[in-house]
Amino acid sequence: MKHIVNGQLVDMTESEIQEYNERNTAWNNASADRKLEQIKQMRLERLRETDWMSNSDVTMPDYIKTWRQTLRDLPQNNTTESQYDALLETTGSFPNKSYVHSVWTQPTE
Repeated sequence: MKHIVNGQLVDMTESEIQEYNERNTAWNNASADRKLEQIKQMRLERLRETDWMSNSDVTMPDYIKTWRQTLRDLPQNNTTESQYDALLETTGSFPNKSYVHSVWTQPTE
């Protein structure tokens, strides 16, 4: 690998290559962490939208119970950045942007 020092392209030392690789790994891990936090926030918003159905005077339909459990299971069932990307994939653009993955749409009967 090469990098620029004082305007000259020079070979990187082994320690510079190691540092470069460690920084890239840290950056990639931080990226995955940010995506997971976004997924958790989106999940929380959808759970809150249906929390009222868990009141004692309301009977929550089974399809909503299943969907809510699927939302709660997202972090343990999706652990790679490519899975995060699939969950965060969108179509359209602001203000008509929407998420492609079906988990984000509240089911109807």
